Amino acid sequence: MTPLPVRAGTTPRRTLFMYANCMLDEKDFQRKADAAFDDLKRRMLTAGDEYGFDVEGEAGKLEVVFEEPEEAKFVISPNTPVREIWVSALSTSFKLGGMNRGRFRHEKTGEDLRAVMSRVISQQLGSQVTL
Repeated sequence: MTPLPVRAGTTPRRTLFMYANCMLDEKDFQRKADAAFDDLKRRMLTAGDEYGFDVEGEAGKLEVVFEEPEEAKFVISPNTPVREIWVSALSTSFKLGGMNRGRFRHEKTGEDLRAVMSRVISQQLGSQVTL
């Protein structure tokens, strides 16, 4: 395959085409984020009953509230302009973007949203929680 000619200071057309195919449009992102949030909320509500934390959802975001072993709040919210789901937990921000097999993935570890939340909830509680 012959590479496309590139003028100085421009991006190759092939790269732009591949990038455009990888990006979700806003409506598609919102639909996939809503589905991920619904699944996660359902799983966290079940785990919350067992492990003693609360899950609240409003205005397109989820909050996980802990009273024991110490007070804490984790926030999971969509960041539509960059097509990512952001998790604020344990004094850290986790950014999950790039869809892989229909799931949002953490950019550094490759974990999906459920795996990230299982890990941070487990760390907060000091016992293994699997969502």
